[in-house]
Amino acid sequence: MQIEEFQRLILDRYGETDRARGAAATYLWFVEEVGELAHAIANRERGKLDRANLEEEFADVLAWLTTLANICEVDLAKAIHDKYIRDGGPEGTKS
Repeated sequence: MQIEEFQRLILDRYGETDRARGAAATYLWFVEEVGELAHAIANRERGKLDRANLEEEFADVLAWLTTLANICEVDLAKAIHDKYIRDGGPEGTKS
């Protein structure tokens, strides 16, 4: 699946509800999902890996981020291309 396809899937499936909820409330849901992902990663680091839960939390974070992009009318594929691909991407490394 391409990024564009996933963004369209989220928009088609949840767009009306997401727009009604708005960006601020959706951001709170997103942050909650990031917290659940943090918990799943912490469990992995403690040797208590639940692979299914870890994968689910990654998927949830991506879905809620995509939802925010839809509400804010941001084309994720374009944004990623412009930031990380065009002109060789950003200089330096992430630490």
